[in-house]
Amino acid sequence: MSDYHINIFYSDEDGGYIADIPDLEACSAFGTTAEQALAEVKRAMVVWIATAKQAGKPVPLPRYRPAIYQAGS
Repeated sequence: MSDYHINIFYSDEDGGYIADIPDLEACSAFGTTAEQALAEVKRAMVVWIATAKQAGKPVPLPRYRPAIYQAGS
């Protein structure tokens, strides 16, 4: 579960930080600090995975890697 890539960026529009997990559709969170957004998206990830399992839906394996990591492949 800890292998999922997490993006964190500042959003002027929202006035805070957004964290998302590209491998888990629509799994994102907001925080007033980057650390808060990270903590919130980790909680969202646990709920996302538990909900998918309860519904009998597949949980995707971690695959997303930013372009910087793909350059050496």
